[in-house]
Amino acid sequence: MQPTREQMLWMYETMVASRHFEDLIKPAYFEGKQPVFNMAKGPLPGEMHLSDGQEPCAVGVCAHLRASDTVTATHRPHHIAIAKGVDLNEMASEIFGRADGLSGGRGGHMHLFDPRVNFCCSGIIAEGMGPAVGAAMAAKLRGTDDVAVAFIGEGAANQGAFHETLNLAAVWKAPVVFVIEDNAYGISVAKRLATAVERNADRAAAYNMPGVFVPDNDPHEIFRAAGGAVARARRGDGPSLIEIDTIRLEGHFMGDAEGYRPEGEKASLQARDPIPLYRKRLEQVGLEPGDLDTVEQAARDRVAAAFAHARSAPAPSPEDAFTMVFA
Repeated sequence: MQPTREQMLWMYETMVASRHFEDLIKPAYFEGKQPVFNMAKGPLPGEMHLSDGQEPCAVGVCAHLRASDTVTATHRPHHIAIAKGVDLNEMASEIFGRADGLSGGRGGHMHLFDPRVNFCCSGIIAEGMGPAVGAAMAAKLRGTDDVAVAFIGEGAANQGAFHETLNLAAVWKAPVVFVIEDNAYGISVAKRLATAVERNADRAAAYNMPGVFVPDNDPHEIFRAAGGAVARARRGDGPSLIEIDTIRLEGHFMGDAEGYRPEGEKASLQARDPIPLYRKRLEQVGLEPGDLDTVEQAARDRVAAAFAHARSAPAPSPEDAFTMVFA
């Protein structure tokens, strides 16, 4: 299974949009936090986790999904939210804490919710797995062929929720796909120091479901693996587990000194940046450079417009602090 020309253009445009979104976050995040870094200062207070380098994971999977399918994501969610079709204006406004954000500015970047495309994320490790199985079972009980996808990091595969959820999904034959984005680090701890198995995809066998490992952060191989897993779920054949070998070009969070990385690792990762590599690949398979330039500029324009919108959007009223609060 290979993507069509239209799908390849969408994948490239979406990867560029995700990267440009985060390129605009970087200077905004450091406003007011220099010369002495203070996480509480500036228009974007708190932690900020970037997904630079992990864009292929999102587009390769979400190319097979529709708005009625459910996606749950991690605390590093921007690439997945954009690929699922979350509104860029409202997403940017939410990150800036504006009144017209996805949740009225209450949630911030780790808690993005868009019920129009059935997307949500959480700052808690493995937290999205249970809700994804719940959404999958709701679709099954409604008699639709909608599916759910839970994105997690490799560190989440060592959580109890991972094993409980895979077991229950297999028992119930839930139409769900679990996607592990393995960027080699759980915060600052290398996977090899924290995980007993080399491949988390091997753990799928313990729960009687297919497990697929995708090497090299390859968008088309991710597309192929996800296509099979999503089709299996839509047929009613149950869950699948996909493990993707991806990269994290930035630190765990903005401001991370990354002293845990071996010397030279950062430079080697930059050489594997998936966006220029994918563009080169698309040109090699016959896509015109002019067409790629057009979709790239369209992506950048959409993101720039979203940030301009968020910058000018009104802040929430103080009284709003008392709404959406449940005793």
